[in-house]
Amino acid sequence: MLTDIIANLLNRGLPRSPRAQQLCTQLNGKSLAIEIGEMARFHVASNGSTLQVTTGDAVADATLAGGPLSLLALAGTAPESLVQRGAVTISGDAQLAQQFRELAKLLRPDLEEDLSYLVGDVPAHQLGRFARRSASWTRKAATTTLTNLAEYLGHERQDLVPRNEGEQFLRGVDGLREDVERLEARLEHFARRVDP
Repeated sequence: MLTDIIANLLNRGLPRSPRAQQLCTQLNGKSLAIEIGEMARFHVASNGSTLQVTTGDAVADATLAGGPLSLLALAGTAPESLVQRGAVTISGDAQLAQQFRELAKLLRPDLEEDLSYLVGDVPAHQLGRFARRSASWTRKAATTTLTNLAEYLGHERQDLVPRNEGEQFLRGVDGLREDVERLEARLEHFARRVDP
């Protein structure tokens, strides 16, 4: 049931994107397994014209594994960082996984457009605008909260070192290291002059 819904959402976007159709044709006969932690394993395969989504342990050409939030973050602006820090792992054909990622990005449903079929264009646009503003406010509130917490822990409770003090300490350490290296070079130079 869930797999049918996901397949329908993905396949609905295919006619709208020539690049997605081209990728689907290139991926004919190829498959990608998506392992969402210990919760589920989905198998996405292309038959050249549509995508099929199933569950189970079918053998795939490439596998993406990670937590649910990490896998969702792959659609963001810096997916490489997720792989580099190990939040998402890729096994099998990494190039194929990249092609499936590009295809998924192209087939991402436009919720505002789909909602417009139910309630009309203007209400759907207003709801979309409200959702975008809410998300923006939530991000700003989270950033402000983290900044305030860091300042409280650094200045009031002194559990953390404030950024400017930490940077000043690191600059001092760098300066001391450079001074020691210069002294070591002078001593070596002096030792070479004394020992012929």
